[in-house]
Amino acid sequence: MAGLAQRRTLRHTDHSAKAPGTGQTRKGEIRLTESLPPIELTPPDIGPYRRGNTGIDHVTTLESGRPGPQAVIVSLIHGNEISGAVAMDRLFRMGLRPTRGRLTLVFANTAAYQGFDAERPYASRFVDEDMNRVWSPEVLDGPRDSVELRRARQLRPVFDAADVILDLHSMTADTPPLTLCGRTDRARALARRLGHPAWIVADEGHAAGKRVIDYADFAEADGRRTALLVECGQHWRNETALVALESAMRFLLAQAMIDPSLADRHIRRHPDPLRTVEVTEAVTAETDEFHFDQPYVGMEVIPRAGTVLGHDGNRPIVTPYDDCVLIMPARRPKSGQTAVRLGRIVP
Repeated sequence: MAGLAQRRTLRHTDHSAKAPGTGQTRKGEIRLTESLPPIELTPPDIGPYRRGNTGIDHVTTLESGRPGPQAVIVSLIHGNEISGAVAMDRLFRMGLRPTRGRLTLVFANTAAYQGFDAERPYASRFVDEDMNRVWSPEVLDGPRDSVELRRARQLRPVFDAADVILDLHSMTADTPPLTLCGRTDRARALARRLGHPAWIVADEGHAAGKRVIDYADFAEADGRRTALLVECGQHWRNETALVALESAMRFLLAQAMIDPSLADRHIRRHPDPLRTVEVTEAVTAETDEFHFDQPYVGMEVIPRAGTVLGHDGNRPIVTPYDDCVLIMPARRPKSGQTAVRLGRIVP
């Protein structure tokens, strides 16, 4: 797929009128043309992993035969974030086996992934709804139905049994890799033990719904289980898949589940020091007219309080304090979606 033309027609969609099976609209589409990064990654064939050994499609548990943690690595919560699938395919191909405990590998939103099209790479993020906003008992046990909710309900027992989870994601912009650790001290400590990505972000999540790392007692201060989400880089860069694989190795090494000599082959030296950012607020778009005044990509440190970042309709969005860090500004947020998170660097 390398070398595809970088100018493609995108569709900015109103999800109130979806085309069947795509999560996109046929009616009311606004055609936008912009320059996109090249798609350097080739989506792996995950067909050989469909049956697995758990009774749940695309879920495989690797047993060590020795006591230890039940660890889960997840990819494809979003169907167009293919770097995690590339990394997990590599884990399978190298014949990885944990040295203790159990390791479960999950390809999550396979329905969306099967629709990935390099000519419309944003269209396969999900089929009906964002799968990383449904992880609360109220939603999972409620009457609502969607392709993503059906799959989440299938996967729920896997996460219920887990002691520790690594959820692999990627980003639209060329943002430096970062780890989202929620608000628990144990998740922040695990993120620091991984040692990379250098940016660690402690946040509350999204107003639109709970993520996998927010599920059940993973997000509770007095819980025992731990979950991290690693944003490995821009969606389709070769480097992003390398970060995903390295993150998986660092995660397993932190659980003492692989031989250090195996991890060393995939762990690189990174010069940037670890920096932790505490999110103080999430800016949620109130209109469909939200826009930034500058082409922010994320992790910019804005030196002065009161700096105008953009506008939500007529409402200016300003930095609330000096040295404000912008975290994952959205490309084109719709009303009700998180537009950007703002945070402070802390010791």
